Parts: sequence; C-alpha cells; structure tokens
Amino acid sequence: MTNSLEAEIEALATTAVTEVGRYEPIGKIHWPGGAQIAVNFTADFDAMLLRRLANETPSQLAKGEFGGRVGIWRLLELFDGHGIKATIFTPGRICELYPQAVAAAARSGHEIADHMWEHRVPKEPDLEQDHLRKASDAIARLTGRRPCGTRSWHTPALLKAEGFIYNSHGSVRHGPCYSTTADGGDRLVELPFHYAIDDAMFYNFAWLQSEPGEQRLSDPDRVLEMWWAGFRQQHRSGGYFNICLHPFISGRALRIAMLDKLIERMKQLPGVWFGTCADVARHCIAHHPPQRGPS
Repeated sequence: MTNSLEAEIEALATTAVTEVGRYEPIGKIHWPGGAQIAVNFTADFDAMLLRRLANETPSQLAKGEFGGRVGIWRLLELFDGHGIKATIFTPGRICELYPQAVAAAARSGHEIADHMWEHRVPKEPDLEQDHLRKASDAIARLTGRRPCGTRSWHTPALLKAEGFIYNSHGSVRHGPCYSTTADGGDRLVELPFHYAIDDAMFYNFAWLQSEPGEQRLSDPDRVLEMWWAGFRQQHRSGGYFNICLHPFISGRALRIAMLDKLIERMKQLPGVWFGTCADVARHCIAHHPPQRGPS
C-alpha cells in the first residue's frame, strides 16, 4: 500500500512539473495606447448543440434555441451600442442553423472564432482534422475570413498546422501566456477564462446535467457586483479580464440590463481596452514574443 501511494504521488508530481513546463508566462503586458487592462467579451454561441450531445430533454433544447433566435441578437445590440468588438466562439453547425446571426456579427466587426464543429472533438485524428476544417470552412463562407482562434479541446499540433494562433479554453493563469506541447513545440497564445466569470455558473439550472440542488438562479445584481469586483482587482493590477457568456443564458432581458450596467461602470475607469481575442493574441505575439526558443 505504501509503495503504491508513493508511486501515485511521484506520478502526480511528475505530471505537475510537466504541465507547468508547458506554459510560459508573459508577465506585465503593455497594452495598446497605454491601457491599463484588456477586456475580452466572449460569447459561446452553442445554442442547443451541447444539449443534443448530452441527450437532454426538449425543454433544455428549447433553452438553447432561444440563444439563436433571440439571445445572440440582444448581445450584438448590446455590444454594438457600446462600440465593443466581441469574440463569438461559434461551432460550425451553428453557421448552418443560424447563418443570419453569424453573418450579422461579422458585419458589425465582431470576431467569429472556432468552437468546434458540433461542440465536441473526436478522438480519431483524421476525424478531428475533418471537424476542425469543416468548422473553419463554414465560418469562412459566411464571414469571408478563416478563424485564427478557438475555444476547444483540439490538439495544439492540429491547431498550429491549420493556422490558429490562440486558444481560449484553459484557466491555467489569470492573464495571457504561451502554451506548448510537452516537447516545447506547437506554441499558441492561451487566453484564459475562469468559471467565476462564466454566466452559466450563476444563471442555469441543470448545467451539464447537474442536479437542481447543486445550482441556483443568481440575482443579476449579485453577479454584477461579483464581476465588477473581479474587474476592479485586475484593473488595479494592470491585467486581463475574459468574460464568458452564452446567448441562451445572458440573452435574457434582465441579464442584458446587468451587462449594460457593468460595461457602463467599466467605461468610467481610465485605461480600459475592449479588444477581440484575436486583437489580444496578436498584440502579445508582436510586443511580448515568447522567450523560450522557436516553436
């Protein structure tokens, strides 16, 4: 038993060292125009896709469909009204289901980024490549531009080979960093987000098939104060803030009103840069390049 425990601890330690070695922190980032903080408003435009994969009930599917019919349009109106360019992480299938919304977002100058073909990454390498290429092609047909970023579990080597420069999927740090594979190759910019700034954690019953008792519907004013406090902390330290929204969740009227208040507060403070994820990734590459050898 002791030998088994020691072996398990040693394996965990080895894994931890390996994982830490995969990430290169950038440190203090000098944002454009002397800005003190970069803010990414991001939306995962899943609609009902994740619900379908989980074989959820028709009522849950209907919640997702609200995002494509109503929620996404409310978010676009909110962002456009404030002059903010957001990043819309969009599965390829959504380009088929809600093409008008995706095209409208692109026309408004929002970044349309990859969110997998149907919100999953196949284990088979050939099929994974097929899914990524189909999603990229679908986005390019609607927007005239291939995505350069993703929020996904796609393998770094494939993303790099297909021309991607960033992933916004992990929570390894509070700010942008560089991620590599274990051998130091296939480097991408990592733009982390955290579930503490994810609307689904506060506004959705039965999220990912959780039991009703595990989650509650939070008052929007409570979420406003939590996110405002998080933003203020990063603003004081000169950092980065990545807000993860879902059109079928934050597209509800009261939550749109909350986001409107949050943005108004943010705009009252000096040195706030509202860029897309691609803007942030390209700025990091151009002005804070990696220091650990070529990728």
